[in-house]
Amino acid sequence: MMRLIAPIPPSRSESWRNVLLLMQLRWIAVFGQLATIVAVAQILEVRLPLMPLLMAPLLLILINLATASLLQRREEFSQSELFNSLVIDVAALCWQLYHSGGTTNPFTFLFLLQIVIGTVILEPRWSWLIALLASLSMLLLTFAYVPLDLPARHAAHQFHLYQLGSLFCFVLAAVLLVFFVVRLDRNRRESARALEELRQQATEEDHIIRMGLLASGAAHELGTPLSSISVILGDWSHVPEIAANADLSEDLTDMRTQLDRCKTIVSGILMSAGDLRGENPTVSSVRALFGDIAADWQSRMDGELRFIDRFGDDVAIVADPGLRQVIGNVIDNAQEVSPGLVILEIARENDDLLIAVSDQGPGFAPDLLPRVGQPYASTKGRDGGGLGLFLVFNVVRKLGGRVAVENREPRGATVRLTLPLASLAYAKEKPT
Repeated sequence: MMRLIAPIPPSRSESWRNVLLLMQLRWIAVFGQLATIVAVAQILEVRLPLMPLLMAPLLLILINLATASLLQRREEFSQSELFNSLVIDVAALCWQLYHSGGTTNPFTFLFLLQIVIGTVILEPRWSWLIALLASLSMLLLTFAYVPLDLPARHAAHQFHLYQLGSLFCFVLAAVLLVFFVVRLDRNRRESARALEELRQQATEEDHIIRMGLLASGAAHELGTPLSSISVILGDWSHVPEIAANADLSEDLTDMRTQLDRCKTIVSGILMSAGDLRGENPTVSSVRALFGDIAADWQSRMDGELRFIDRFGDDVAIVADPGLRQVIGNVIDNAQEVSPGLVILEIARENDDLLIAVSDQGPGFAPDLLPRVGQPYASTKGRDGGGLGLFLVFNVVRKLGGRVAVENREPRGATVRLTLPLASLAYAKEKPT
């Protein structure tokens, strides 16, 4: 049996959470009805028709057990299902009031609670039906009911007994309304937060699509001139005058190296904006991949790139160029603000690869921290800034990981990437 007041998972739909809330209210009603029957029978010594009165709590218990089973298998519930659930509650209350004095019983005001619940969680046409059913129940209970068999000491003071019951009913209704409204407001806020996250994700993915199209167009435009330059440099390398000149040969080699780097950068941008896997990814290991990344960036930097390896036993992975681009973006941002020292650290936590890139720069502005990873959220103050980390966040998210940023004391910042090793792991193909 579920707890009476169970925490509502934030990932569930609003209708699912409403059904759970109705079930929790029903448990409160069951225990409240049983406690009231015992108190009236034992303390006030009123002779009650126990068999009919106990049938309603028993029915509600069975319905709640069935509902708990449905909640394990269902994610969504329709308006008609919510309506039927409330109809059962109205009918159960009407049954109990019929056998306990009808409208002479002050607990008839609990019909108002059912109307309020219906108004809040149902569409107007369904909530009007709940109000109609509650009103018809009151009409029925006004003219048809089983009178209470009061002992002689209470029969002469029925109005005073009614006043005490009304006071108790008012307090109970107030508590249940506060409980219901608070929980319902939490449900709505969680649904609104989930919707806002989906909208934010859709916006970010729209940016990725546009950047992917831009990168694709740029790659096509740059492909021809880069190929032409490559052919020309190849022809120059066979020119005797250039081959005989050591300085020119060295410059030519540098130009071909930089040309290859341009091709790699364009390819990396394309993969970061679109496909996470390159066309020809190579098999490597965590330690070899990050050792290679560290060596590559150390050769480019004037300062120090300190590589700290706390990964433990090495694991074979696919050395995805897109992943290299992601790590490169983070390191590039760090070395821009901290040219003297950048720290790249890898570690392992259960089945996750932990990557941390730290710098000694000024850190992120406090008002920027919550927006890091959003398009154009940047401290660099130039048009298009912030797209590097934007790509990092989205590529890591598509790999099933997460990114966190924080400022260091006394200065500097750290970007932490957590990636599931399963998304990078290399699995050998079974022979056919």
